[in-house]
Amino acid sequence: MGVAGVLLAAGNGSRLGQPKATVELAGSTLAERGVALLRAGGATPVIVVTGAVPVEIPGVLAVHNPDWVTGMGSSLVTGLRALASADAGAAVIALADQPLVGAESVRRLIVAYENGATVAVAAYDGKPRNPVLIARAHWPAVIEFATGDTGARPFLCARPDLMTLVECGDTGRPDDVDTPEDLARLSDFLSGHQ
Repeated sequence: MGVAGVLLAAGNGSRLGQPKATVELAGSTLAERGVALLRAGGATPVIVVTGAVPVEIPGVLAVHNPDWVTGMGSSLVTGLRALASADAGAAVIALADQPLVGAESVRRLIVAYENGATVAVAAYDGKPRNPVLIARAHWPAVIEFATGDTGARPFLCARPDLMTLVECGDTGRPDDVDTPEDLARLSDFLSGHQ
């Protein structure tokens, strides 16, 4: 079984002043960049969980989370439930607001899974961040734990014994786009690295 991709892109970007999924950075929306990262890293199929605004990307299933205002937890649940009938042994969950995470991080998580890890977490300088790979066997527990704006964190905290950290600091950066200042900083970074 393959590894699917789930891009969480439902938020309204209250601090940013617009929904993050539709924010443009270096010629692509954050949702497009997130989908490209998952695809290039080897995840298939890729699902985008939407909420505040619709997102349409060719070849990608967009799944609307009617409870998106409650936070990332409900979007994670929506994405994993949408994969119930997919032929996927695991899912890589990525966030639309971390556009500098490299496709190599997704590849490394998939390799860790192929080598026996059931929960693989991208780390940057040893600190766990995103994306996160979770094997299908753990999806019911993740769904049970996912509430509010915490996503998979409660599950990961409850089961640290399952977690395999995969260093990805050399492949990209986990910077968040939460404010206009963040967006400007990342835009400047990208323009200097083109």
